Amino acid sequence: MRVERLGVRYGALVALQDVSWHVAAGEILGIIGPNGAGKSSCYDAATHMAARSGRVWLGGRDVTELPPHALAGLGLKRAFQQNNFFTTMTVLDNMVAVLAPEAGTGLLPSLLLPLREARRRAALESEAAALLERFGVPRALHGLRPPNIPYGSQRMLSIALAFGRGARVLMLDEPAAGLGGADMAHLAALLRRLRGEGVAIVLIEHHMDLIMSVADRILVLDQGRPLASGPPQAIQADPRVREAYLGQAA
Repeated sequence: MRVERLGVRYGALVALQDVSWHVAAGEILGIIGPNGAGKSSCYDAATHMAARSGRVWLGGRDVTELPPHALAGLGLKRAFQQNNFFTTMTVLDNMVAVLAPEAGTGLLPSLLLPLREARRRAALESEAAALLERFGVPRALHGLRPPNIPYGSQRMLSIALAFGRGARVLMLDEPAAGLGGADMAHLAALLRRLRGEGVAIVLIEHHMDLIMSVADRILVLDQGRPLASGPPQAIQADPRVREAYLGQAA
Protein backbone atom coordinates (compact mmCIF):
# COMPACT_ATOMS: atom_id res chain seq x y z
CA MET A 1 0.00 0.00 0.00
CA ARG A 2 1.19 3.51 -0.78
CA VAL A 3 -0.24 6.91 0.05
CA GLU A 4 1.04 10.22 -1.25
CA ARG A 5 0.50 13.72 0.12
CA LEU A 6 -2.56 12.95 2.21
CA GLY A 7 -4.27 16.02 3.59
CA VAL A 8 -7.30 16.45 5.87
CA ARG A 9 -9.04 19.66 6.88
CA TYR A 10 -11.86 20.18 9.35
CA GLY A 11 -13.00 23.67 8.47
CA ALA A 12 -10.06 25.96 9.17
CA LEU A 13 -8.21 23.24 11.10
CA VAL A 14 -5.51 21.45 9.15
CA ALA A 15 -5.40 17.96 10.72
CA LEU A 16 -3.04 16.41 8.16
CA GLN A 17 -0.80 17.87 5.48
CA ASP A 18 1.50 16.29 2.88
CA VAL A 19 1.77 12.89 4.59
CA SER A 20 3.21 10.08 2.47
CA TRP A 21 4.14 6.51 3.40
CA HIS A 22 4.22 2.98 2.06
CA VAL A 23 4.12 -0.52 3.49
CA ALA A 24 5.07 -3.75 1.75
CA ALA A 25 3.75 -7.28 2.15
CA GLY A 26 5.28 -8.90 5.23
CA GLU A 27 6.20 -5.56 6.81
CA ILE A 28 5.02 -3.59 9.85
CA LEU A 29 4.92 0.19 9.55
CA GLY A 30 4.48 2.02 12.85
CA ILE A 31 2.92 5.48 13.01
CA ILE A 32 3.56 7.42 16.21
CA GLY A 33 3.30 10.97 17.48
CA PRO A 34 1.94 12.99 20.39
CA ASN A 35 -1.79 13.36 20.96
CA GLY A 36 -3.30 15.48 18.21
CA ALA A 37 -0.48 14.73 15.78
CA GLY A 38 -2.89 13.48 13.09
CA LYS A 39 -2.46 9.72 13.44
CA SER A 40 -6.14 8.76 13.36
CA SER A 41 -6.80 11.37 10.67
CA CYS A 42 -4.11 9.63 8.65
CA TYR A 43 -6.00 6.34 8.97
CA ASP A 44 -9.31 7.99 8.09
CA ALA A 45 -7.71 9.55 5.03
CA ALA A 46 -6.02 6.34 3.87
CA THR A 47 -9.26 4.35 4.16
CA HIS A 48 -11.45 7.10 2.63
CA MET A 49 -13.42 7.60 5.84
CA ALA A 50 -12.72 11.33 5.75
CA ALA A 51 -12.73 13.92 2.99
CA ARG A 52 -9.10 14.32 1.98
CA SER A 53 -6.61 15.28 -0.65
CA GLY A 54 -3.81 13.05 -1.93
CA ARG A 55 -3.76 9.65 -3.56
CA VAL A 56 -3.83 6.02 -2.41
CA TRP A 57 -2.55 2.88 -4.16
CA LEU A 58 -3.19 -0.71 -3.17
CA GLY A 59 -1.10 -3.37 -4.88
CA GLY A 60 -0.17 -0.91 -7.63
CA ARG A 61 -3.80 0.03 -8.31
CA ASP A 62 -4.97 3.62 -7.77
CA VAL A 63 -7.87 3.26 -5.31
CA THR A 64 -8.15 6.92 -4.35
CA GLU A 65 -11.79 7.26 -5.36
CA LEU A 66 -13.05 3.93 -4.00
CA PRO A 67 -15.38 3.98 -0.96
CA PRO A 68 -14.36 2.20 2.29
CA HIS A 69 -16.40 -0.95 1.65
CA ALA A 70 -14.78 -1.39 -1.76
CA LEU A 71 -11.33 -1.02 -0.20
CA ALA A 72 -12.22 -3.74 2.32
CA GLY A 73 -13.25 -5.96 -0.58
CA LEU A 74 -9.77 -5.51 -2.05
CA GLY A 75 -8.12 -6.59 1.20
CA LEU A 76 -7.60 -3.29 3.05
CA LYS A 77 -8.97 -3.97 6.54
CA ARG A 78 -9.06 -1.69 9.57
CA ALA A 79 -9.71 -2.07 13.30
CA PHE A 80 -10.59 1.02 15.32
CA GLN A 81 -9.42 2.41 18.67
CA GLN A 82 -12.57 1.20 20.40
CA ASN A 83 -13.60 -2.44 20.43
CA ASN A 84 -16.13 -3.08 17.66
CA PHE A 85 -18.57 -5.98 17.82
CA PHE A 86 -22.25 -6.82 18.15
CA THR A 87 -22.81 -6.77 21.91
CA THR A 88 -26.08 -8.77 21.86
CA MET A 89 -24.64 -11.67 19.85
CA THR A 90 -22.27 -14.35 21.05
CA VAL A 91 -18.57 -14.17 20.25
CA LEU A 92 -18.99 -17.03 17.77
CA ASP A 93 -21.99 -15.43 16.08
CA ASN A 94 -20.02 -12.20 15.69
CA MET A 95 -17.41 -14.10 13.70
CA VAL A 96 -20.06 -15.98 11.71
CA ALA A 97 -21.67 -12.65 10.80
CA VAL A 98 -18.36 -11.49 9.30
CA LEU A 99 -17.90 -14.68 7.30
CA ALA A 100 -21.51 -15.23 6.19
CA PRO A 101 -21.83 -12.44 3.56
CA GLU A 102 -19.19 -14.17 1.43
CA ALA A 103 -20.93 -17.55 1.71
CA GLY A 104 -24.55 -16.59 2.18
CA THR A 105 -27.58 -17.68 0.18
CA GLY A 106 -30.94 -16.11 -0.48
CA LEU A 107 -34.21 -16.62 1.35
CA LEU A 108 -35.69 -19.06 -1.19
CA PRO A 109 -32.80 -21.59 -1.08
CA SER A 110 -32.87 -21.36 2.72
CA LEU A 111 -36.57 -22.30 2.76
CA LEU A 112 -36.38 -24.99 0.11
CA LEU A 113 -33.07 -26.59 1.13
CA PRO A 114 -33.00 -26.50 4.94
CA LEU A 115 -30.60 -29.42 5.32
CA ARG A 116 -28.07 -27.81 2.98
CA GLU A 117 -28.40 -24.56 4.90
CA ALA A 118 -27.88 -26.37 8.20
CA ARG A 119 -24.67 -27.91 6.84
CA ARG A 120 -23.56 -24.50 5.58
CA ARG A 121 -24.21 -22.98 9.00
CA ALA A 122 -22.23 -25.75 10.71
CA ALA A 123 -19.31 -25.20 8.32
CA LEU A 124 -19.38 -21.45 9.01
CA GLU A 125 -19.38 -22.03 12.75
CA SER A 126 -16.43 -24.40 12.48
CA GLU A 127 -14.49 -21.89 10.36
CA ALA A 128 -15.39 -19.05 12.74
CA ALA A 129 -14.26 -21.02 15.79
CA ALA A 130 -10.93 -21.82 14.16
CA LEU A 131 -10.35 -18.16 13.25
CA LEU A 132 -11.17 -17.01 16.78
CA GLU A 133 -8.73 -19.49 18.27
CA ARG A 134 -6.11 -18.39 15.76
CA PHE A 135 -6.45 -14.84 17.11
CA GLY A 136 -6.26 -15.96 20.72
CA VAL A 137 -9.94 -16.07 21.65
CA PRO A 138 -10.32 -19.47 23.37
CA ARG A 139 -13.24 -21.75 22.56
CA ALA A 140 -14.53 -21.50 26.13
CA LEU A 141 -15.49 -17.87 25.41
CA HIS A 142 -17.24 -18.44 22.09
CA GLY A 143 -20.70 -18.87 23.62
CA LEU A 144 -20.51 -15.66 25.66
CA ARG A 145 -21.39 -12.14 24.62
CA PRO A 146 -18.38 -9.89 23.98
CA PRO A 147 -18.97 -7.55 26.96
CA ASN A 148 -18.73 -10.60 29.24
CA ILE A 149 -15.30 -11.81 28.14
CA PRO A 150 -11.93 -10.50 29.41
CA TYR A 151 -10.81 -7.18 27.97
CA GLY A 152 -7.74 -8.68 26.31
CA SER A 153 -9.95 -11.17 24.50
CA GLN A 154 -12.24 -8.32 23.43
CA ARG A 155 -9.27 -6.62 21.77
CA MET A 156 -8.29 -9.83 19.97
CA LEU A 157 -11.91 -10.33 18.89
CA SER A 158 -12.00 -6.85 17.36
CA ILE A 159 -8.84 -7.61 15.36
CA ALA A 160 -10.18 -11.00 14.27
CA LEU A 161 -13.44 -9.43 13.07
CA ALA A 162 -11.53 -6.81 11.09
CA PHE A 163 -9.24 -9.44 9.55
CA GLY A 164 -12.04 -11.86 8.62
CA ARG A 165 -10.90 -14.41 6.05
CA GLY A 166 -7.76 -12.43 5.35
CA ALA A 167 -6.24 -9.03 4.62
CA ARG A 168 -3.58 -7.72 2.29
CA VAL A 169 -3.19 -4.65 4.49
CA LEU A 170 -4.31 -4.56 8.12
CA MET A 171 -4.51 -1.14 9.78
CA LEU A 172 -4.67 -1.18 13.60
CA ASP A 173 -5.35 1.92 15.70
CA GLU A 174 -3.85 1.52 19.19
CA PRO A 175 -4.55 -2.22 19.55
CA ALA A 176 -2.50 -2.35 22.78
CA ALA A 177 -4.66 0.25 24.57
CA GLY A 178 -5.49 -1.12 28.02
CA LEU A 179 -3.37 -4.25 27.61
CA GLY A 180 -0.47 -5.45 29.71
CA GLY A 181 1.48 -8.53 30.68
CA ALA A 182 0.43 -11.69 28.88
CA ASP A 183 -2.11 -9.87 26.69
CA MET A 184 0.58 -7.52 25.39
CA ALA A 185 2.93 -10.42 24.69
CA HIS A 186 0.15 -12.24 22.83
CA LEU A 187 -0.54 -9.15 20.69
CA ALA A 188 3.14 -8.82 19.80
CA ALA A 189 3.28 -12.51 18.84
CA LEU A 190 0.13 -12.14 16.73
CA LEU A 191 1.56 -9.15 14.85
CA ARG A 192 4.79 -10.99 14.12
CA ARG A 193 2.90 -14.06 12.94
CA LEU A 194 0.70 -12.06 10.58
CA ARG A 195 3.78 -10.31 9.23
CA GLY A 196 5.37 -13.72 8.66
CA GLU A 197 2.28 -14.74 6.68
CA GLY A 198 2.82 -11.81 4.31
CA VAL A 199 0.27 -9.35 5.69
CA ALA A 200 1.22 -5.67 5.46
CA ILE A 201 0.46 -4.06 8.83
CA VAL A 202 0.12 -0.35 9.63
CA LEU A 203 0.16 0.20 13.38
CA ILE A 204 -0.71 3.32 15.37
CA GLU A 205 0.48 2.83 18.92
CA HIS A 206 1.44 4.75 22.06
CA HIS A 207 3.13 1.76 23.73
CA MET A 208 6.70 2.44 22.70
CA ASP A 209 8.04 -0.90 23.94
CA LEU A 210 5.62 -2.70 21.64
CA ILE A 211 6.09 -0.62 18.53
CA MET A 212 9.87 -0.49 18.86
CA SER A 213 9.98 -4.28 19.16
CA VAL A 214 7.71 -5.20 16.23
CA ALA A 215 7.91 -2.37 13.66
CA ASP A 216 10.25 -2.58 10.69
CA ARG A 217 9.94 1.15 10.02
CA ILE A 218 8.33 4.03 11.90
CA LEU A 219 6.76 7.28 10.70
CA VAL A 220 6.56 10.09 13.26
CA LEU A 221 3.83 12.71 12.86
CA ASP A 222 3.78 16.06 14.62
CA GLN A 223 1.05 18.66 14.20
CA GLY A 224 -0.29 16.86 11.16
CA ARG A 225 3.03 16.74 9.29
CA PRO A 226 5.74 14.10 8.88
CA LEU A 227 8.57 14.72 11.34
CA ALA A 228 10.83 11.70 10.86
CA SER A 229 10.84 8.20 9.41
CA GLY A 230 13.18 5.24 9.54
CA PRO A 231 13.99 2.06 11.48
CA PRO A 232 13.17 2.00 15.20
CA GLN A 233 16.77 2.54 16.31
CA ALA A 234 17.08 5.70 14.20
CA ILE A 235 13.76 7.05 15.48
CA GLN A 236 14.79 6.48 19.09
CA ALA A 237 18.01 8.39 18.50
CA ASP A 238 16.45 11.31 16.57
CA PRO A 239 16.59 14.51 18.69
CA ARG A 240 13.57 15.96 16.88
CA VAL A 241 11.48 12.98 17.99
CA ARG A 242 12.69 13.24 21.57
CA GLU A 243 11.76 16.93 21.63
CA ALA A 244 8.35 16.62 19.97
CA TYR A 245 7.18 13.24 21.22
CA LEU A 246 9.03 12.59 24.47
CA GLY A 247 9.14 16.19 25.63
CA GLN A 248 12.93 16.31 25.89
CA ALA A 249 15.16 19.08 24.61
CA ALA A 250 16.96 18.27 21.39
